[in-house]
Amino acid sequence: MVDIAVFVDSRGGNTRKVAEAIAGELGVPVGDMNAPLPADATIIFLGSGVYGGKPGDGMTKFIGDGDFKGRRTALFATSGGAPGAEKVLETMGVALKEKGASVLGSFHCRGKFLFTNRGHPGPEDLENARKFAREMRAKS
Repeated sequence: MVDIAVFVDSRGGNTRKVAEAIAGELGVPVGDMNAPLPADATIIFLGSGVYGGKPGDGMTKFIGDGDFKGRRTALFATSGGAPGAEKVLETMGVALKEKGASVLGSFHCRGKFLFTNRGHPGPEDLENARKFAREMRAKS
């Protein structure tokens, strides 16, 4: 039984690092967004980088194509741009709620982008991601 699933859309590797920290904390692999959602997952973690203020195209499609009715989700994102980019989590949350999912919580941290935010996500960011994973698991 797979009771927790983690999926990520990451271009530069920042959000994948966070996904791997979450998945590692929970003892599950990072899932394949081309595979169907596990039917028995009680919590689905969904993560994306922020691209032009929006989630990645892959995550947008994954949410749009997935059957999230009655599912509990936890969202995470990284961004290297201007403050406020974490609003992408609201965008993802609205899309999931429209599909009948609930959102248990969300996590955001900075990610390196070109010459900014070097060292992010760093050890403290990844520990905060693991803490978020534990908090979301406790809600299941």
